[in-house]
Amino acid sequence: MPHEVRGVVARGKGEPVEVTTVVVPDPGPGEAVVRVLACGVCHTDLHYREGGIGDEYPYLLGHEAAGEVVEVGEGVTNVAPGDFVVLNWRAVCGSCRACRRGRPQYCFSTFNAARPMTLASGEPLSPALGIGAFAERTLVHSGQCTKVDRSVAPEVAGLLGCGVMAGLGAAINTGGVGRGDSVAVIGCGGVGDAAIAGARLAGATRIIGVDVDPRKLEWAREFGATDVLDAREGDVVERVRELTDGFGADVVIDAVGRPETWRQAFYARDLAGTVVLVGVPTPEMRVELPLLDVFSRGGALKSSWYGDCLPERDFPTLVDLHLQGRLPLERFVSERIGLDDVEAAFERMERGEVLRSVVLLG
Repeated sequence: MPHEVRGVVARGKGEPVEVTTVVVPDPGPGEAVVRVLACGVCHTDLHYREGGIGDEYPYLLGHEAAGEVVEVGEGVTNVAPGDFVVLNWRAVCGSCRACRRGRPQYCFSTFNAARPMTLASGEPLSPALGIGAFAERTLVHSGQCTKVDRSVAPEVAGLLGCGVMAGLGAAINTGGVGRGDSVAVIGCGGVGDAAIAGARLAGATRIIGVDVDPRKLEWAREFGATDVLDAREGDVVERVRELTDGFGADVVIDAVGRPETWRQAFYARDLAGTVVLVGVPTPEMRVELPLLDVFSRGGALKSSWYGDCLPERDFPTLVDLHLQGRLPLERFVSERIGLDDVEAAFERMERGEVLRSVVLLG
């Protein structure tokens, strides 16, 4: 039978979110109903509320989540009721051109649940990133469920579902950071600090955090930055070079996603170095560079989608590293809140007061 649960819904552009009744249908073929235990408050949810991603209101917000499978539909074999899972928005199809070429981390046709969740009135909801996890239960495609060790705290595990994975993957998967490398990360919020943690995990010897907020620079140190730079004090490019024997960093990660920060990343890297863009720009942003500079500096200019992750490969590995004490995921959790506190959490996030607010539902 369908479930009636509480969920956080954005009804219109810029309107405060509300907690209301959400109807979760029985799972269809290939689908699963998950009891959400914890869900992080991500900037992407705020973008949905503000109309920055689309206008398919009402949205059921929340996507950075962990929970327990309670029901599965026909044909589901990868998960079963009782499994502890992290939800992901890359349920690979296995048949698109990327999957056929052995690159499922770039899947162009990921799966979502086909049956809609609705308001009590019957009006269909658009789930954020195909997940909609600011709710006591949610309906997803079974491929969006990745089993992990259930001994990890749900509020920690759920962070891998989006922001933390994006940053870690930008360093390890996209940037290819290796032992002895120098790395600069521009923007030391949640994604940037995850990139710093990833660079440290990969064995980088010099990790430079760059931001304009002293509080965020202190966070960067806690996650492994060997040096921090306040971008308001002097030229970022020159200061990165000073810290890297005059050459520039091997890998520079732009976790902000603005033309000025991307240019800093481009010029702050060493010859044949790598730039990784993981911060999300807005549609009107443009970058202009001398083409000769692109040619003469060599290297690679990359964008990182979801940390170029493969959830079934990366989530269990990162959870294991956390349980071994090698990856301090718990430091990302600034506060634990309830469903009724999401709107206030958005405000704290915009003021830069938290790395992650996490909604606890279990």
